[in-house]
Formats: sequence, C-alpha cells, structure tokens
Amino acid sequence: MAAVTTPLDVSAPSRREVAAIWGGHLLSLYLPANALLFLWTGPHAWYVAFLFMVPLVVAHQLDCAPRYERRQPLEGLPAWPFDALVYGLAAVQLLLIVELVRLFSVQGFFSFDAIIAFLVVGGSSGFSIVTAHELSHRRKRWERNLGRLLLCTVLYEHFFTEHVRGHHARVGTPEDPATARFGESYEAFFRRTVPGQFRSAWRLELVRLGDPEMGLFDRRMLRNRIVHGLALEWGLALAILSAFGVAAFFAFLLQALSAVRLLEAVNYFEHWGLTRRGPRPSPEDSWDTHSWFTYYALIGLTRHADHHSAATRPYQRLRVREEAPLLPAGYIGTVDLVMGRNADFQQLATQELARRGLGPFDPRAAADDAPAAASDASTAASDASTGTEALDLLRRAQAGEAGPPREPGPVARAWRRLPAYARRAIVAGGILLVTAAGVQWETGGAQMGIPARFALHAWMLASFVVVLGSRRWIAERAGENLSWVFVFAAILAAGLTSSAFGQ
Repeated sequence: MAAVTTPLDVSAPSRREVAAIWGGHLLSLYLPANALLFLWTGPHAWYVAFLFMVPLVVAHQLDCAPRYERRQPLEGLPAWPFDALVYGLAAVQLLLIVELVRLFSVQGFFSFDAIIAFLVVGGSSGFSIVTAHELSHRRKRWERNLGRLLLCTVLYEHFFTEHVRGHHARVGTPEDPATARFGESYEAFFRRTVPGQFRSAWRLELVRLGDPEMGLFDRRMLRNRIVHGLALEWGLALAILSAFGVAAFFAFLLQALSAVRLLEAVNYFEHWGLTRRGPRPSPEDSWDTHSWFTYYALIGLTRHADHHSAATRPYQRLRVREEAPLLPAGYIGTVDLVMGRNADFQQLATQELARRGLGPFDPRAAADDAPAAASDASTAASDASTGTEALDLLRRAQAGEAGPPREPGPVARAWRRLPAYARRAIVAGGILLVTAAGVQWETGGAQMGIPARFALHAWMLASFVVVLGSRRWIAERAGENLSWVFVFAAILAAGLTSSAFGQ
C-alpha cells in the first residue's frame, strides 16, 4: 500500500513550531561535537581513543532504526535561525581543523589517535561538506565563498565548480562523472569519479574564461577558480607542514582523504543506477530516504530529489518527493553498506529499481540506453516480483562493467598462491613493524625498547581482531546493541591490562 505523505502546510508556523524544527536540526552538531571533544582531550591512550567510536556506533544504530520524517515543510519558516545554524556549522569545521593541527603538533602520527582522527574527525569533515554543499547553492557571493573555503579544508575545492555547474546539469546522464552506473561498485566509481570530476571542473572553468583550449601559462589562468582553489588548499597544507610539522601535515591529509571518501560514497548512492530520460532532472533521478536521524543530522540532505528540482531551495524547505526511489537505510547506514558490504547494497538497490521500474528497468528505456550487459532490462523487469530476474540483471551488468580480466603480474600471482592464513599473517606483521618502528622513530626509543613496543602493538592488534571477530556472533545471540557494549568493554579491559607496558 502506498505511503501517505502529509500535504504541504500553508498556514503560518508558530514560534513553537519553528523552534521545534530548528531544534531538531541541532542534531547536525552531534558528529562535530564528538570530533571536537576527541581533539580537546588528546593525546589519548589507545584504548581511550577507541571510546570516541561510541557516538558513531550510536549514530549508526539510530539511523537504521525505523523512525522516519515524512512531513512536508511548513510554509513561511523564517530563514535566519536556519541560516545561523549553517554558519555555526561552518565555524565548527574551521575550528576542527585548527584543533586537529594543534593536537598533532604535540602528538606523534604513528598512534591510535591518528586512526581515530581518520574515522572521527575525517567523518565529521566529510559530513561538513554537506554544509559546504548548502552554501554553494546560495545566492549571496560571500556564502558561496564560505562554502568554497570549507571545501579547501578537505582539499576538494573544485567540487564547487563541478557540482553546481556540471553535476546539476548532467545528472543521470553518461556525461556526469558523479552519477554511478548500474552494477558499478563503489571502488570502481571512486577511481572513476575523482579524476573525472576534476577534469570536468577544469573544462568548465576554461569555457567560462572563454577558451576551452587555453594553455596553462595563459594570463587568463590568473582568473581560473580551480587554480585559486588549488593554491589556497595546498597553501594551507604546506603552511601546516612548515609551521606545525610532519605529523600535523599528515593528519590534515588523512582527514581530507576520509572526508572525500565519505563524500564520494554519498555521491555514489544518491544516483546509483538511475538514467535520466528528460531534458531536466525529475524526482525519479535521485535516491531519497525518510530516516529521521539523517534528515536532521545532515540538514535535509536526504530530500535530494527535491534538491535537484530546485537547487537553491534552502534545506528547511526541501519537500518529500514520493516518486524518488528509497535507500535501504539512512545515509549513515547506507554508507556502511556501500563501503563495507557493497554487494548487499547493490542487491537491495537493484530490487528497489526493479520494483519501481527505474534505471535499467524503465520500460521507456531503449536497448541502446541500457547497460551493455543488460539490454533486455525491459523484458526482465516485467516479471521481477521475486527479485531473481533483477539480481541476474545486476550480475550481468557487473560482468559488463568489469570488462575482460587483466592478467595479474608475478607478484600478484605469488601472493594469490599463498594460503589465506599466510596472507593475513604477512599483513599483520607489516602493520606491527611499520607502527612500532614509526613510534620508535618519533620518540627516539625513549619510552621503551623495540621488542616491548612490538609486543604492545601485537597485543593491541590481537585484542581488536578477537573482540571485533566475536561481535557478530554475540549480535546474533544477544542483539546488536549488546554486541557493541561487549566490544567497547572488552577493548577498555584490554587497554587497562596493557597500561603497565606504556601507552
């Protein structure tokens, strides 16, 4: 039965209603606050640093819970409190970068803090791109420039040009590097989209400057916004290296990498497998979700279909569009699927496309518009009630996407001939050697000798392998929430046990 959506409310909202909606969007401070707390309290013992993963696990659990926000926006909402929140989120991101640099100016890079910075600070930086995205579509020039500045903190300023002038014009077409194809994996998409978006942004700037064939040393390049962005973001990175040292520099690069990976995971699932049929994007050309947590924590990004219909519409006024296909979870839960269990994501997304008759299952699609390995999509979609035909189509599309297999080199062949346990042992040993040697190099061996350091890192790694390896078994018997309680309690116990050997 079709879900019922509350119709658009045309009455003027009361102050209490405005405060309630604005208060809900304060949830967007949740991830940045956790990242700031991590940075303000560092350096940490390794087992204490791991505890800052707790809020991320809670966010994931809330995002996957069956609580939805399907109400249409109230008409007449005042803009200023919602704008103030966006400006506040921008200020917090800039503060995060300052605090990240400060922490790693006194903290070694070869530490568990660096791993947590990648996950916690990088995760917050990734979701702060949502703020940059919101500002990039504003009409005021200073707001757009603030969005560009935020993108510089993750070394991705060219996204401003490509997203606004490229992606919104070409979404759902083969010409758009930010539209993931049916059957395309996240890793294949990432390798394609990152250079593809940069090349597209560069071409768009050359067209804006009046000469698509302009040389690099042309004087007009001084007005090239991509050049401006590269100079600012890498000037910032090199200034950090010069003033605060190698550890701070690599921590900055690490959080930027994490943020870009997260951004492109979102780009991946926002249009995966969809093909535009008209001259303008329709609500059917974007994936949506009704997750309550994602809607408020990511300032309305979940209503992506309406955003493509009216790009300058502020987040608090974005509408629910029933025509859009629905993601299997909220954004945080879907990111976990995309990065960790991509085959599961593709299977669920394929079944949703088949159910709605979208993407390769669109009966309007001509055979030459469908994926090469799935030219019979229209006939397959006519009997896809069990999902069998849809999954078969997905497998054929993935085979076509992969193309002919490349012959592995001698090193790859030798690696594959090793037993699985030998490969794991080599990887674990390499991690232990690099991290132990790195800490010894940073500390000069003042805290402990290399054998003791190696033993400590081996204990830490073994603790994670055993504890995380047991989590799924516990989750199946005691529930997901209790399994995570076990993980954090066990890691804390292992850390306290190892404290006698040093941090």
